[in-house]
Amino acid sequence: MSSMPQNSQQSFLPTTIILPELSDEKEFNYILTDFIKKMTAAINQKDIGQYVLQEVLNGHQFFKPNSTNSFRDIYRKVINFGTLPNSDSKEVNHEISISSTTRFTRIYGTSNLPDTTFIPLPFASPTSNESIKLEVTDQVVRITTDIDYSAYTETFIILEYLKA
Repeated sequence: MSSMPQNSQQSFLPTTIILPELSDEKEFNYILTDFIKKMTAAINQKDIGQYVLQEVLNGHQFFKPNSTNSFRDIYRKVINFGTLPNSDSKEVNHEISISSTTRFTRIYGTSNLPDTTFIPLPFASPTSNESIKLEVTDQVVRITTDIDYSAYTETFIILEYLKA
């Protein structure tokens, strides 16, 4: 049987299940139903590996303020940003319905100089004018560069956020 790491709040399941004889149908059904409920809850809490252009639940949950056992679902959306700007700012609409309760939990991405160089976004360079700023407003994703990064033609931004 697998064990949960100390101080962990993740869902871990035993690798085996011991069921009583079928003659004790009530206990058999109870143990099997309990195991299936735990398995379903654990699977639903795992990160969903879909990075798509529309909004999806990503399987993560975020705490609710002033609550120790209540959580909010986190949504994920990928923005196909295209080419990075040449010493300028560029904006792409994210089409997320923003309300007073929307909160972003992660804003990140990558940009690719096809087949040769790949950089994380935002990009922090030891050379101050080579950094790349990434920000989100209620309408757009904005990337700002101080030098020409327009050779980086494939850029994906991942937004993860709470709705309430």
